[in-house]
Amino acid sequence: MIFKETRLGGAFVVEPERFEDERGFFARSWSAREFAEQGIDPALVECNVSFNRRAGTLRGMHYQAAPHAQAKLVRCTRGAIFDAIIDLRPDSPTFKGWVGVELSAENGVMLYVPEGFAHGFQTLADDTEVFYQMSSYYEAASGRGVRWDDPAFGIEWPAARERIINARDRDYPDFTS
Repeated sequence: MIFKETRLGGAFVVEPERFEDERGFFARSWSAREFAEQGIDPALVECNVSFNRRAGTLRGMHYQAAPHAQAKLVRCTRGAIFDAIIDLRPDSPTFKGWVGVELSAENGVMLYVPEGFAHGFQTLADDTEVFYQMSSYYEAASGRGVRWDDPAFGIEWPAARERIINARDRDYPDFTS
């Protein structure tokens, strides 16, 4: 795997190395040893799938508060997404900074999201599926979020003919800190 650290410390774009022949290709999508070599705790305890029927579906920006903070490894297994993360670590030099990456079934790229980051995505194609690997279990009482279009972050989302977003994600209050 090829790890490329983003401008937000601790967040990585992870590209599987493809070994191709006449049959297709083989690529490793997870290796605890390779993640540990990058200084990333390789403990993963839960996996989730998000299926999204229509392009323009926006989910996020979600995170879990301590002591149940989660790191995530996100991969698009069908279709394509614009995946966005926000550094919410108050002591970080990139506090409130964001990064967006296109993940697709075709490019196979993954995004490693450290604890202390909010995460969300917008689908770029109909019938898109996203696969998450998590470092801690989901705890509803620790679930938090920030608004996807909050000017405190200024995320540059792709244009969408129609944006499909649920009320919870749409109505998070302005970020204060």
